[in-house]
Amino acid sequence: MTTLGASGYIRSRVPLDGELLDTTREVLVLKMIMKIDFSYNESVPVKSVVGRTWLRLSAGMLALALLTGCSGAEEPKGDGNGPLYAITTQLLAGDPVDSYVVVTGQAEQTASLSLDNAIRVSGRALGVGIPKSGALYVVSDASATVTRYTLSGAGALEPTGTVSFDSLGVTSLGEYQANFQFVSETKAYFFDGATAQVVIWNPEEMTVTGNIPLDELDLPDTVVAFSGAAIQLENQLLMPVGWRPVSGVGITPKAGVVSIDTATDVATIATDDRCGYTHDAAVGADGKVYIATEAYGAAVRRVVGEDAPAPCLLRFDPQTRAFDSSFYRTLEELVGGGTAGTLIPGPEGLAYVRVLDETIAPVLEGTHPRTIASGTGWQWWELSLDTMTATHKASFPATSGSVFLFESQNRTLYTEFGAGAASTTLHVLEENGKPTVTTEGLSFSFLQLR
Repeated sequence: MTTLGASGYIRSRVPLDGELLDTTREVLVLKMIMKIDFSYNESVPVKSVVGRTWLRLSAGMLALALLTGCSGAEEPKGDGNGPLYAITTQLLAGDPVDSYVVVTGQAEQTASLSLDNAIRVSGRALGVGIPKSGALYVVSDASATVTRYTLSGAGALEPTGTVSFDSLGVTSLGEYQANFQFVSETKAYFFDGATAQVVIWNPEEMTVTGNIPLDELDLPDTVVAFSGAAIQLENQLLMPVGWRPVSGVGITPKAGVVSIDTATDVATIATDDRCGYTHDAAVGADGKVYIATEAYGAAVRRVVGEDAPAPCLLRFDPQTRAFDSSFYRTLEELVGGGTAGTLIPGPEGLAYVRVLDETIAPVLEGTHPRTIASGTGWQWWELSLDTMTATHKASFPATSGSVFLFESQNRTLYTEFGAGAASTTLHVLEENGKPTVTTEGLSFSFLQLR
């Protein structure tokens, strides 16, 4: 079986409201998001591990300092044996920034979740793990500590252990849910762009067992960013990679895929210079993996023109662990023109491409590409990966180009983010965007616990 990420289909990006940010609160939110997904006239070190002195608490003390509030989560609604989900949401406008973990049975029903009894976490947090395992691993960009929570018989989360990755130079565990990949109950990976390595750890014993250096990804004057669309195949894990300049607006003309043999922990890196910021991936019926430029890369092309590589679709062969040099399509040609980016996995053999509709979201002079990518004017197009034909899905409402995909018990859900990063609403992908649950803040991670 082919899965995407650690909790089914996961498309993790950093979304914003599509309006121009013209208030102090909105600018604060944009600056917080910049720290994770892009640099805006700031120098961000790609890899700086040696020569620093850090004042550290023990893993246990740090976990207590970061994870405060109730020891359990909101009392789940629904029957005692039904599905339960952990939704982790980030309140970026707060000072300081806090996140909350909510346990709920309402992911597929229309509902509004309260944070009153949720677990509070300092910083920008994620909740990751193996679906339906009853365990949730909570991390934050405020430290290198992973805290495990276990679902009790009463449906509450209780802390049951911690592990820190700081011995390997890791200082932050934010970014995307897909940075954490679970191979089994005793083996998981964490992809860290800042130190260009993969941390190998044991989720059952809560210990670090090794690492995989990825020094080849460390390009001069660039920031490496791992994808939110990792793909797990039999004994193989594929992680797409993109690069962007340390400062300014742009993307680096290079695509990459890290392929890990999960039996031996040996990594192979393949690169291709025909396009860039290829963060999206979908598996075709032919068994090949299709890699595409995401919406931010398309928005950069819209702003700077030919100074940025054209958003494209490449084909990667998991058997040879190499890009197919004979295959190349621009996303623009696939949809008949326009600004196109993002490849979202659909039903078998199908995927969705997003196309910017400037009659809904005009691009004004001086607009930052991140604002364009996260705006609400992106239409849905269904792409057959077999015939390479695309059809406009007019029944789907135009939403942001950058989205997350989550798997619930019976549905594939996607995110819609409210104005000013104030809320997240989940929608059903295959029911023309029917809305389900809404929560405060930005929900960057979702896991079915039971």
